[in-house]
Amino acid sequence: MAHDPFADLKKRQREMWASFSPTAVFTTPVAAHLVKFAGINAGDVVLDVGTGTGVVAITAARAGALVTGLDLTPELLEQARENSSIAQLDDIVWTEGDAEQLPYPDASFDVVLSQFGHMFAPRPDVTIAEMRRVLKPNGRISFATWPPEHFIGRMFAFIGRNSPPLPPGAAAPPQWGSPAVIAERLSAKFDAPFFERGTMLFPALSIAHYRLFMEHSVGPVQKLVESLIDDPQKLNAIRSEFDALVAPYYFDNLVHSDYILTRAHVC
Repeated sequence: MAHDPFADLKKRQREMWASFSPTAVFTTPVAAHLVKFAGINAGDVVLDVGTGTGVVAITAARAGALVTGLDLTPELLEQARENSSIAQLDDIVWTEGDAEQLPYPDASFDVVLSQFGHMFAPRPDVTIAEMRRVLKPNGRISFATWPPEHFIGRMFAFIGRNSPPLPPGAAAPPQWGSPAVIAERLSAKFDAPFFERGTMLFPALSIAHYRLFMEHSVGPVQKLVESLIDDPQKLNAIRSEFDALVAPYYFDNLVHSDYILTRAHVC
């Protein structure tokens, strides 16, 4: 196998997302929206790329699909296995693996899903080619991503401005939230995509409560804070900037995070 030029980045991602488990519970309503939007039916053979703690995979399995979930991070897969056991869905297949090198034969799945997962793979063209490869000729793709103009997209831009740059050739994750970019990336292998929007609601008693949760549970925020632990003045400035970023989206004791769903069929 050829050397992966992004192996170091993926290693950091694998480690960075290990703390994500507490956040996943807030994505469970989005998972239901995605599974419904994707038109998952009983008997569909489904792959969930970047499955994390398995919220989409388990939701699809509850709809009667035959599901495989793949993720880079073993700690999240351990939680996914526990979640599927609690839900009494022990036939889900959990695989540690890379969205850019899917370990499945060609034409294995009816549907490929991803909820805020595949967008972190560094090469969109490679990721899309792999997702298309494992789809059957009449298959479809459906995923949830964060638009760059809304809160989570803006948060990732904020993190990017205050963190070491991505390696050359790696795409910024929020680009996956732009309908024009999505349509261009899918155009060679899928028909014209269909879009739908929604809002993820995150309960928080205050903006400071929300920030503290993010600092402990969302890898990129956690790493940013850790990088500034020896510079309290800059850390305080970063925290103030983060609070100001959240403020327009925080009301009724909820942080409102808009997302976009995409669905497209194989050409």
